[in-house]
Amino acid sequence: MAIEIERKYLVNLDLLIATQGELPRGITIKQAYIATADNTVVRIRVAGEKAFITLKGENNGLTRTEFEYPIPLIDAKAMIEQLCQGPIIDKTRYLIAVAGHTWELDIFHGDNLGLIIAEIELASENEAFERPDWVTQEVSAQIKYYNSSLIDSPYSSWAK
Repeated sequence: MAIEIERKYLVNLDLLIATQGELPRGITIKQAYIATADNTVVRIRVAGEKAFITLKGENNGLTRTEFEYPIPLIDAKAMIEQLCQGPIIDKTRYLIAVAGHTWELDIFHGDNLGLIIAEIELASENEAFERPDWVTQEVSAQIKYYNSSLIDSPYSSWAK
């Protein structure tokens, strides 16, 4: 069984750029969700010229089941258009290596403009890792920061 153990953090982009220099080349991601009757998440993602279908189970702490499979790009686009409800999540992802781990930095666009999240995947919930200075508040347990939650409650609608 595939398991995802992930921690999410807000980011100080100015500090990141000051310490890292320019961001590496990013990849454009567009993703949408197929409605389910329970807490299972079914995501269709187009990342550059590749596409994936992902099924995620309910969180248990920082851990949840995750199954991800490549699918034909044309099928992904049709699924997003015909099967997904709500708006599309639009973001650019940058991969940043820090002390043996890869941080996924997501800069959101559209209705989520202004939101910047860094995620790190771990082998266990207790795995030690270096937290760079540009990584600020942890939001792993806050459901509103899940991409699937941003569909119904985009960042632009949050009280600032």
